[in-house]
Amino acid sequence: MRSAISPLFLSSIFASWALLRAADGGPQSLAGFATESTKAQLAVEQRFDAQLRADDQKEWMEQMASAPNHVGSPHDKVNAEFLLAKYKEWGWDARVEEFEVLYPTPKKTVVELVAPQKFAAKLQEPAVAGDRTSTQVADELPPYHAFAADGDVTAELVYVNQGMPDDYKELAQNGIDVKGRIVIVRYGGGWRGLKPKFAYEHGAVGCIIYSDPRDDGYGAGDAYPKGAFRPADGVQRGSVLDMPVYPGDPLTPDVGATKEAKRLAIKDARTILKIPVLPISHADALPLLAALDGEVVPEKWRGALPITYHFGPGPAKVHLSVQSEWTLKTARDVIAVMKGSEHPDEWVLRGNHFDGWVFGASDPLSGQVALMAEAKAIGALARDGWRPKRTLVYCSWDAEEPGLLGSTEWAEAHAAELQQKAVLYLNSDGNERGFLHASGSHALQTLVNQAADSVIDPQTKATVLKRQRAKLIVGATASDTSEEMKRIGKLVAAGGTPPLGALGAGSDYTAFIDHLGIASLNIGFGGEGDTGGVYHSAYDSFDHFTRFGDPGFAYGVALSQTAGRVMLRMANADVLPHMTDSFHETVAQYATELHKLADTMRENTEQMHRVLDEKLHALAADPTKTSRPPEREAAVPVLNFAPLDNALLRLKKSTRTFDDAMTTAQKTGLKFDAAKRTGINATLRALEQTLLDPAGLPGRDWFRHMIYAPGLKTGYGAKTLPGIREAIEDRRWQDAEKFSVAVANALGRYCDALDNAGAALKSRN
Repeated sequence: MRSAISPLFLSSIFASWALLRAADGGPQSLAGFATESTKAQLAVEQRFDAQLRADDQKEWMEQMASAPNHVGSPHDKVNAEFLLAKYKEWGWDARVEEFEVLYPTPKKTVVELVAPQKFAAKLQEPAVAGDRTSTQVADELPPYHAFAADGDVTAELVYVNQGMPDDYKELAQNGIDVKGRIVIVRYGGGWRGLKPKFAYEHGAVGCIIYSDPRDDGYGAGDAYPKGAFRPADGVQRGSVLDMPVYPGDPLTPDVGATKEAKRLAIKDARTILKIPVLPISHADALPLLAALDGEVVPEKWRGALPITYHFGPGPAKVHLSVQSEWTLKTARDVIAVMKGSEHPDEWVLRGNHFDGWVFGASDPLSGQVALMAEAKAIGALARDGWRPKRTLVYCSWDAEEPGLLGSTEWAEAHAAELQQKAVLYLNSDGNERGFLHASGSHALQTLVNQAADSVIDPQTKATVLKRQRAKLIVGATASDTSEEMKRIGKLVAAGGTPPLGALGAGSDYTAFIDHLGIASLNIGFGGEGDTGGVYHSAYDSFDHFTRFGDPGFAYGVALSQTAGRVMLRMANADVLPHMTDSFHETVAQYATELHKLADTMRENTEQMHRVLDEKLHALAADPTKTSRPPEREAAVPVLNFAPLDNALLRLKKSTRTFDDAMTTAQKTGLKFDAAKRTGINATLRALEQTLLDPAGLPGRDWFRHMIYAPGLKTGYGAKTLPGIREAIEDRRWQDAEKFSVAVANALGRYCDALDNAGAALKSRN
């Protein structure tokens, strides 16, 4: 991991930033805009801002969160119709596109302790004082996990902490096997869907997932309704679809789930789990965990319940039963289009989902109402005679929560057209008070930072960018900050701009970037609101959000302003606003991390071999406790990363040459004839697609992006250079070298496209 900041990198940042700032501190030209175009664009944005109303967002959320809105519910359909009517009212060409998706819903769920004493889990969330919708249970689904298998099992219970791979290694060293048993696991450490998957792979017959109060209940703060955090009976619902293999409808991989689509049999769907799984509250978990015996777990495994945490197995024995209705439900995506005046076949897409697990005020409606505010403001501009140069497409997705079903099916159904026309997909999801968080295609880093530098933070009155920079710099000084965040903090403190994060999966951008290779962004505010404690529960309500999420909806307006600027600037830019040196620096950092990962693994493996050869583990272990040495792992060879390293040398040259050409072209007014401008934009539009490999990643060929993917064993979080990184982590040395070549080839294609665009920028008419 790099500890020093590249002087050349900083000089390139300062040079590009200087281009964008005038002597008086104002923008000289926006990325992709000539000076005169910049003036017109900023005037449009002022008019856009004037249309935004916090009260609109409050009113829309209260209405849309007034009843349960899961897929297939009556209110989910009502919300789709409401959105359609609003888009049409605001002057958009809007329609609903329907898909028939598999969505199992529970008919019967049981968790009960049958030995050494009897206890039946409530598996429901009672009403709480001051939360009006918490009394509405008529259309509410009980707490459950979508796409868990049906089953009825009774077995001994074992506590497996967060249920991730290292936890099973800990169990093995303590002589504990989960085969034939039911595991109980707490949330955290990785995506929920991996917990039952790993349990099944280790032989478990069932899985129970609970929310420990240490993480999001009274251990974190006062419980709702006194405070924001999860009450004793609060339950986190969620999907356990194996989305790191492929998201979307499990029966129609790669094709849109229309009525006519050919479907797999349920038994053949790779992403549906093989064992029953249920979520429970910490109130329901307490008697189960208290009944366990065996050794006391390590300190890092212990939660905040008033018990001593034991591994088990037994004497606790649990009966777990899940019976679901496995039928197709209608997902309704609401699509609104405003045709571009000059480039109608270039699309700028914006999306946020509107379905929730229950009422979904924070997740997702806080983001959805911000998107609606943008659409209303743009509609007002259009009524006054303004039109975007490129076509704007606003998408309100259904069926995100079960596994990105709505967006994935739409993207698969329109794949060819999207790859020909889409220039950006901009996503948001939940939103609350705090700091801007932005992730995505790194060539768009300048675009995002410029937008953030022109929006005022509602609380501090500094720009959103300045507040974000301050957060990164201060955060880097904390004692528990990761090395990566320290590196970023130092970079920003030295004058650099905040980098974009990497996209993995977990929201509706996934199909666009990972499968289709469309440049994508995911943005939102957060870090100061307290909505995490009611995540995916019946208490994620309008009343909770307006107390603890974003009172007054000031950050809803800030999200509308920030996302609106990105959309409007991408729609109106003379040349698509790609500044690519940040992409090179980011990928070079990823490569540095891979080198260090391999070297560290080699050193650790050699050390462990010495421990095993000298039988030191037996001497170091407590003889009164069960303790087994770790399994011996293969030695780590010196890997050949030369193809990747050489590709990065070329990428460094190509990105800087292109950025220089773009800077010069902006200074001279971006004066190209229409044909040349169209050609440059066509090359930049398809730039992200050069990073796809049609063969995809091992065991999951739906994921085709060679730079980003969700972790196969971590879930939502991004794995960067995933083909290489995961091969090293899994000790698949040939695959590591194979994907070094695959990534190098992808970067070569990227450079070819960038060189062509740069040459066109340099040439004169």
